[in-house]
Amino acid sequence: MTKVHEDHPVPPTRQDEVAAAGSGIIGGPLGRHALLGGHWLNPVRVVVLVALGMFALGMVQKLPCYDWAWFKGASSQYTHACYSDIPHLYVVRGFADDLTPYFDRLPGDMEYLEYPVLTGLFMEVASWLTPGGGSMQHREQIYWMVNAGMLMACAAVIAVCVARTHRRRPWDALLFALAPAFALTATINWDLLAIALTAAAMLMWSRGRALAFGILIGLATAAKLYPVLLLGPLFVLCWRAGKWRAWATAFLGAAGSWLLVNLPVMLGAWEGWTKFYTFSQERPVDFGSVWLLISQRTGNPLEGANTYATALTLLLCAGIGVLTLTAPRRPRFAQLAFLVVAVFILTNKVYSPQYVLWLIPLAALARPRWRDFLIWQAGEVVYFLGIWTYLAYTTSGDKHQGLPVEGYQLAIAAHLLATLYLCAVVVRDVLLPEKDPVRRDGSDDPSGGVLDRAPDVFVLPNAARAPRQAAPSEGQRVEWGVSDR
Repeated sequence: MTKVHEDHPVPPTRQDEVAAAGSGIIGGPLGRHALLGGHWLNPVRVVVLVALGMFALGMVQKLPCYDWAWFKGASSQYTHACYSDIPHLYVVRGFADDLTPYFDRLPGDMEYLEYPVLTGLFMEVASWLTPGGGSMQHREQIYWMVNAGMLMACAAVIAVCVARTHRRRPWDALLFALAPAFALTATINWDLLAIALTAAAMLMWSRGRALAFGILIGLATAAKLYPVLLLGPLFVLCWRAGKWRAWATAFLGAAGSWLLVNLPVMLGAWEGWTKFYTFSQERPVDFGSVWLLISQRTGNPLEGANTYATALTLLLCAGIGVLTLTAPRRPRFAQLAFLVVAVFILTNKVYSPQYVLWLIPLAALARPRWRDFLIWQAGEVVYFLGIWTYLAYTTSGDKHQGLPVEGYQLAIAAHLLATLYLCAVVVRDVLLPEKDPVRRDGSDDPSGGVLDRAPDVFVLPNAARAPRQAAPSEGQRVEWGVSDR
């Protein structure tokens, strides 16, 4: 069979109208006879440099808080929209006092660190690198700066992995690198660690390395809970393709690496280790969630939010499973990964502003089109500004500086609708694969690894209808679902 050519990357300015229009800043779209490759400043390096530049701009955006607002009462850090958990938790989670996470009990309401083990280790390493001299304010500033440096390294890893996952489409990673929400939220919390491990895992899967994928997903889950969700859609994809051995290898690798990291703390500090899980379970309806919106609009406290959220998550995930087994062509792994994480975010009891980071690399791989991506990002920027101005309103006393509750509800709705919009576009691409920008050149599933071009062995009856084919250019045609072996 004829394979897709992999000699040169796909220039986005030849396929994306928004990218072509935006390229006017640097001289316009890439010409037909432009020389591709052979220069040290290749697409991956460009993406990394852009991502680091945006990360640095995000640090600059936090400058008012770094200089004074973190330390001058609650309201100032909200009015300047530069809040970060990092400097505050340095003190209240015992790092300033050299307490050991999970093992040492903390003073105050939170008895133990409420983060997964690998994130706790990341926080602890940053505290080791923070000098102990000077005022507490100075130490908090340095702790944030040390963490920012470590998180910047994570951002570089994400940029490399996203750029390399789809071999012929490295420029799609600019969606991650240039995302406004990435710059605004990168240093609010420690989420980039788990995202970097997840991005590396997806790169390994795209190369057919199931064990490495599993190990990295297990480590990512030891840093944040959401990466384990990727094993669900991968299970259904492997079911459809009959790739049980690859999935079992990935699952065992994930379970083994997760257990290896967690077991020492489980055995030595069980109560501290369980705090993350009990806190997640006991946490009430909180900022940004659809449940808060419903609760505020109806006056119902939604005491059964855990049950509602779990039931809705399972229902929507079952829908993704049915979609996978009935789609006219097997969906791409990145598409389903995006959808399942989006479902988790949309149904969760809380939506912290930095949670958008979980979706940005997946969105770049699932739907690499600037128009749809920017529509979604606009909604997320509205929410980012909305939550801080709302908190400024609630903490400013009689001054009421900021956004009242009705305005904050509109910001929540903007986030929910924008995310649902991007989900709907991805679902459309699954049902109408000729609309999928990744498949338009004849590719099958560049992030699929062993799934790429593999024949189906199980589908539900609705999938038997003949799909409409994409129209790849000459020399780029593949036979869908037919192995070249």
